[in-house]
Amino acid sequence: MDSIDSAILGHLQRDARLTNRELARKVGIAPSTCLERVRSLRARGVITGYHAAVQPRLLGRSLQALVFARLRPLSRDVISGFEAYLAELPEVVSVFVVSGDDDFVVHVAVPDIERLHAFLMDRFSARREVVSFRSSVIYQQTSSRVMSPLDGTEHSAGGDGRG
Repeated sequence: MDSIDSAILGHLQRDARLTNRELARKVGIAPSTCLERVRSLRARGVITGYHAAVQPRLLGRSLQALVFARLRPLSRDVISGFEAYLAELPEVVSVFVVSGDDDFVVHVAVPDIERLHAFLMDRFSARREVVSFRSSVIYQQTSSRVMSPLDGTEHSAGGDGRG
């Protein structure tokens, strides 16, 4: 990763619909060089895909919440099975397997509080491995749309992890 790769990533994260020619102009390199760099970033697994950002409220999902869950017995199979189950649910936005008091943090988006309650009662409490869960409604969300390498990081993208 160098400053040109970082600039390419920044521009693509802000607007993945840029043409190669526009991207090359913004970064200050030839279109052929830009295309090769983007291909390399994809091949190395730095760029994992492209997506469209959407407004949940306009999709009938005005209420978002985080659900914290504890599972037992805690094993790789139980975690994998529960993760796969959650990935199939239309209310689920993202799933995090975490350390600490909870085993999962699940981001959900639903139309209203009644649907959140139904989701928790019908989807979470129905699972035998869930020993406890709690939820927190999200009032506001702020996220960074652009991720870049941190200064001083030892790992080079696509390398052997030794620097």
